[in-house]
Amino acid sequence: MVSSIMPESKRQPLHLSPREMLERLIGIPTVSRDSNLPLVEFVAEYLASHGVKATLVPNADGSKANLYASVGPNRAGGVVLSGHTDVVPIDDQAWVTDPFSVVEKEGKLFGRGTCDMKAFSAIGLALVPHMDRLQYPIHFALSYDEEIGCLGAPAMIKEMATQIPKPRAVIVGEPTEMKVVTSHKGILHFDTKITGHEAHSSLQHIGVSAVMVAAKLINWLGARQQANAASAAADSPFEPAYTTVHCGMIRGGTAANITAGHCEFVTDIRALPGEDPNDTLQAYRDYVAQEIQPAMQAVNSATKIEIELCADVPSFYAPDECPAVRLAKQLTGQNESVAQPYAAEAGQFIDGGFAVAMCGPGSISQAHQPNEFISLDQFAQGEQFLRRLIDLLSQE
Repeated sequence: MVSSIMPESKRQPLHLSPREMLERLIGIPTVSRDSNLPLVEFVAEYLASHGVKATLVPNADGSKANLYASVGPNRAGGVVLSGHTDVVPIDDQAWVTDPFSVVEKEGKLFGRGTCDMKAFSAIGLALVPHMDRLQYPIHFALSYDEEIGCLGAPAMIKEMATQIPKPRAVIVGEPTEMKVVTSHKGILHFDTKITGHEAHSSLQHIGVSAVMVAAKLINWLGARQQANAASAAADSPFEPAYTTVHCGMIRGGTAANITAGHCEFVTDIRALPGEDPNDTLQAYRDYVAQEIQPAMQAVNSATKIEIELCADVPSFYAPDECPAVRLAKQLTGQNESVAQPYAAEAGQFIDGGFAVAMCGPGSISQAHQPNEFISLDQFAQGEQFLRRLIDLLSQE
């Protein structure tokens, strides 16, 4: 159910500097496994204090929500500032500062989300009081669950496509070091769950080891990546220059002397633009169905392999003539663009019919790390970028 938070005439405008806004956003922990409602409700109230209506697009159970809002005249030709509200966990990371407080040291602002990616949104929100002269609108688009598969944005994008005047561009403010990014890989994330048959490990012929089956499947996936690497294009802008197939977590088995009754592992495919990762997934399903599962069930009919798709994030590519790319280059003064191996919500905006470029402060090398930071210089460059955007959109 979509809801709106309307401005109130008696509400006192809240004025915060970009640094102060960043401190507010970092101070609201929004790890993806938890709710982001305290953050989006704060943003909605802040916007309402400036006479701006925010619309929330919640998830199915109402525990999380996207937020979009428009500042300026209700006309086509504006620009969307896109950012995600969630951050990755700090579990088992060795932080030397409080992760949910902004701490300045040696020209850097430390805190979970300073780089990925609350700084971009904080700067944009703090500059709302300077948007009173806009001739074309600036639209904010803040999503949930980007870090666990870009799950939140599609519902918001679908809503925005019909509810706001057609913008000229979407700027996704991922940490690109203020470089203009025009392509990123996609993600296909799936879980494999294997049900084996337990037996004493000395009686291998009557047991089916789920762990050993998992090893065969992971070996097949690894071979697929090796084949991709062998055929990588020499002129690819990506590093690595091929579609990757990675298994990052596995668990299973009960004891060393028991054929494992259960095993599961997770896989993500990072696909180049123009390649469909579902082709790899289907080949994997065929391998399981034709070569692995029959041999398991010949020993015990109750054994099985289940493959569950968890996330399917499209890749992103924008040509040089794309209005969003031209705009980002104009604002940064750059002539070149780059590609990034990580995935974001840019491809989802493309699928929604928007012109998109990625450009934001901070370095992706700091994302998800303990003692995450954004440099003061990058933060300043992000502010300059958005002030230039406001100036540009204030011209008739």
